[in-house]
Amino acid sequence: MILVTGAAGQLGTDVVASLRAKRGNPDTDIRGIDLQDLDITDGKAVREFLHECKATSVIHCAAYTAVDKAEDEKELCFKVNAEGTENLAKACKDINAEMIYISTDYVFDGKGETPYETDAVKAPISVYGKSKYAGEEAILRHLEKFYIVRISWVFGQAGNNFVKTMLKLAETRDELSVVSDQVGSPTYTPDLAILLCDMALSGKYGTYHATNEGFCSWADFAEEIMKQSGNNCKINHIKTEEYPTKAVRPKNSRMSKTSLDGAGFNRLPPWQDALGRYLG
Repeated sequence: MILVTGAAGQLGTDVVASLRAKRGNPDTDIRGIDLQDLDITDGKAVREFLHECKATSVIHCAAYTAVDKAEDEKELCFKVNAEGTENLAKACKDINAEMIYISTDYVFDGKGETPYETDAVKAPISVYGKSKYAGEEAILRHLEKFYIVRISWVFGQAGNNFVKTMLKLAETRDELSVVSDQVGSPTYTPDLAILLCDMALSGKYGTYHATNEGFCSWADFAEEIMKQSGNNCKINHIKTEEYPTKAVRPKNSRMSKTSLDGAGFNRLPPWQDALGRYLG
């Protein structure tokens, strides 16, 4: 049985749907849970829950993701992303289940322009990034049967995302100013969900980078959103310093996909193609 945490979230929703479509036995093989079902920060509850449901694989999509708010809520952010992940990892070890942990480009400092390999030095520059890296460390401490999957710039039908924000703002504005010196890759949740399904129970353990193919800046992304949606809103390219935020963002979020290639997993489609399917 595959257990999915954060099943009501942007990624978890698509992971559950993809698992059900792939496996065709939603009642016994797959279980999606969210906060109302299990508080992952309660170690005893997590241990009892996993023992009861007899999971063979846990896809851990639940997370504290409010990047700016995390700077003021460090304790809560770490409690969810680090302690919660460690609780799940310990429970998985107890029942010999494998675990897929969703991590982030924010574990890197964002310096340079070269795509990060999976084993590059981790040096997070925000509370959120540090909490997610602490989650990675917890996985490595307790498990041998694990997948750490780093993603970035997530968008999907459930929840809020950059695409929805840009389209909403464009309804009332003729032009928008968007940061152009932060470069990375969008990740479309239905595409990622298919990959996570392929990983689950594959036995190809390790650390992976999984975003849609191609790199762009946030401004480039915004321009493509306007182009594909038939919107005439003008996108002005600005520097990070012109749009200050509480949390520092990495300027280089490029991540290499050689880890996927080496394990025989398919890369995700180009981000422009993913955006077209999202808007369609």
